[in-house]
Amino acid sequence: MPDLLAQAQTVAERAYAPYSKFQVGCALETVSGGIYLGCNVENASYGLTICGERNAIFQAVAQEGTGMKIRRLAVVCLGHEFPPCGACRQVMAEFSLPAGLTEVTFLQGGQPVTRTMAQLLPEVFGL
Repeated sequence: MPDLLAQAQTVAERAYAPYSKFQVGCALETVSGGIYLGCNVENASYGLTICGERNAIFQAVAQEGTGMKIRRLAVVCLGHEFPPCGACRQVMAEFSLPAGLTEVTFLQGGQPVTRTMAQLLPEVFGL
């Protein structure tokens, strides 16, 4: 089983974050076994910035198609510790396992913490 936190850490070092200085990396594993990486890429027009988590998810969809499901995901922000933002949680939920069982790992107090999507976003928006 690949160490997604280590891969997220490595890809975070490639983040383009000249404005926020928050270098975020994400590594995810899909149900089919694919591993996808993403980092945040900022833009002077903040609305055009993409988070690391969404970058990795969009790459997974591009490779596996619209039926892609995330088995587990890890996110790291160099020098900081926090879970994914609300926008990323909503996109993650779109491609989560049924009942929000996708596992999401991030650092808290220097230690890995794993939560399910249902725990991170209990009242997910849906149509």
